[in-house]
Amino acid sequence: MTRETFIRLSEVQMEGIGKRFGTAWSVKDVSLSIRPGDFYTLLGPPQSGKTTLLKMLAGLIVPDTGRIVIDDEAVDRMPPAERNVGMVFQQNSVWPHLSIFENVAFGLKARGEPASVVDGKVKAALAQVELAGIEVKRPADLSPSQRQRVALARMLVIEPRVLLLDEPLSELDGGPRAEMRLWLAKFHRDVGITTIHASRDPGEALALSTRVAVISDGRVIQEGKPHDVYWRPRNRFVAEFVGAANLVPVHVVELREMGVVVETVGGAQVPVASGGHAWSVGARGLLCLRPEALVLEESALARSGIPGTVSAYVFEGSRQLYEIDIGGGALRVEMVTSAVFGGAWKPGDRVKVEVSSETAVLMPEESSNAR
Repeated sequence: MTRETFIRLSEVQMEGIGKRFGTAWSVKDVSLSIRPGDFYTLLGPPQSGKTTLLKMLAGLIVPDTGRIVIDDEAVDRMPPAERNVGMVFQQNSVWPHLSIFENVAFGLKARGEPASVVDGKVKAALAQVELAGIEVKRPADLSPSQRQRVALARMLVIEPRVLLLDEPLSELDGGPRAEMRLWLAKFHRDVGITTIHASRDPGEALALSTRVAVISDGRVIQEGKPHDVYWRPRNRFVAEFVGAANLVPVHVVELREMGVVVETVGGAQVPVASGGHAWSVGARGLLCLRPEALVLEESALARSGIPGTVSAYVFEGSRQLYEIDIGGGALRVEMVTSAVFGGAWKPGDRVKVEVSSETAVLMPEESSNAR
């Protein structure tokens, strides 16, 4: 099967989209621009509005406000069958009473395609998801990850403009989930179809996506490339939701051209980026420090850093986990174990936590309530 057989690189625009159920807004004033070929993830906790957004894109729910445009065509009032959008749900992705061939062929037969055409397209779609030759099998004969790939084939065979994935890996655990994540990343790299993916798993979103929109209470809190969302969170919700984060209360003591200098409760001064916010001397904020970006040094030897005392230590083979009491709070530090320099600090040891201005970000203190 050639790329051109099934794949279109479509652009999607959502402009001021809102949906209300009763008096409560499930989605409120969401505007997104999804570029051709993107793997775009809507990332948020349960009930944040992710699935509602997908269903509005698919035409299963009609928005109350705003409009949806696919390839310069407004589709928000268009029936689902006319949108040519494929959606894979997290549960019941394939019908257990049908063979794999019948599952994949369902949409084609509904369109009245000739049997000879259906046969060729089904085989090509299964080959595309690396499941060639299983047409006569039943879903019960396959692994959970293979069943999800059959569901993808069933969507691809109808030549959708956009592929929607509603937490497609949530029913998988452990090894199968990790395997399917790698497969899905490779699949999108090879096929390139514009994909909009809903997930509550930050690691999954960061690993798969070209862009991520973090959603809470039906609103987009932050949008951008995975690297930027992780290392430059705009507020406390994003910082804590997308990964482990130390949030240290600080106040600004100096303004610089490229950022600011902040001071911790214990008196340590740290130069950091401004985080896209305007600051004044004396302003209070939260310093976001990712545990894996921190380095421990012996207190007497380190020239700078946040002084503290090791209060806990755990060895996990490939990494070492520390909790550092810095007076008025604690920092979690994750360090990669080295076979050459494998020494560990013990509880009670005095250390300094080195902070890189490139990986630290300063957020307003009131951002803990931002939504």
